[in-house]
Amino acid sequence: MKTRHWDRRGDGGLTFTELGFGTAPLGNLYRAITDDAAAAVLDAAWRYGIRYFDTAPLYGLGLAERRVGRFLATKKREDFVVSTKVGRIMKVCRPEQRTGIGKFFDTPSRREVFDYSYDGVMRSFEASFERTGPDSFDILFVHDLDVFNHGTQAACDHYVEQFMSGGYQAMISLRDQGVVKAIGGGINEWEMCQALAERGDFDLFLLAGRYTLLEQEALESFLPMCEARAIGIVLGGPYNSGILATGPIAGAQYNYSDAPPEIVDKVRRIEQVCRKHDVALADAALNFPLFHPAVVSVIPGGQSVDQVASNARGRSTSIPCALWEDLKMLGLMRADAPVCEGSNRTS
Repeated sequence: MKTRHWDRRGDGGLTFTELGFGTAPLGNLYRAITDDAAAAVLDAAWRYGIRYFDTAPLYGLGLAERRVGRFLATKKREDFVVSTKVGRIMKVCRPEQRTGIGKFFDTPSRREVFDYSYDGVMRSFEASFERTGPDSFDILFVHDLDVFNHGTQAACDHYVEQFMSGGYQAMISLRDQGVVKAIGGGINEWEMCQALAERGDFDLFLLAGRYTLLEQEALESFLPMCEARAIGIVLGGPYNSGILATGPIAGAQYNYSDAPPEIVDKVRRIEQVCRKHDVALADAALNFPLFHPAVVSVIPGGQSVDQVASNARGRSTSIPCALWEDLKMLGLMRADAPVCEGSNRTS
């Protein structure tokens, strides 16, 4: 597995495998899996060379952190990179009040309480230590500080101010103490990532689904800012929550909902170009973000050994430059999107 080294602060930095592992599916996302099945998935990821694991309290309301922690406890600490997130406190509740009913299955009875304050971030971080059990985390992301999760711009602005005046200071303190090596945001909107980057000293952003084969608007201003400031990008959701893996089938998912007709049509056209070059749509989607120089790792999830194997095979697939050229010529990709090894912004 190829790696990418990131060292923004000149302190040795972190080495990421180009293919990482997002652990939301191990929190029984959309269906329940056993502890043994989760362990087998993680073992497969390790065998394929994956050494970067991202988790969060939200994923299975603590379940994913515990499963990841049990697995990583069997490995040497210097052999992997691990990140978790803050911004939610998980509180005990009655089963019918738990967060994620219909989304997460067979989880602890917990409900999320958004808390981006100084104390809230510290409490969340401490709870993640207890659930996961490592001696340290490498990266701490503030989680879901975006309109997508908070519903309105006003609500999002409220939490941003709470974070910048409180939780951000907690994260800076943790980094200054060496408790974590890097801080950043795990966010669904590049605009909010940019807004945070303009206000604070952030190292990495986990950008979910917003720089993909379908969407490259982050090239407008955010990704150039990251290049200029040596901010690394972990790219989550490379399949846009499903449709770039399944193709434009009935019920294909985009942004965790049924894909609208215009997205289905665009994916169909992209898939036709991929077929012309004898490349699977999912393989093109997985490889595309890694051509951008700011991207340090792409982290698809996986709920089965076969899915892990498919992702590993996809990353090792060579994508002909002519495929990207055709997509650009047809207006299906931004002309300034970096493509092909060694390219800058054009094919």
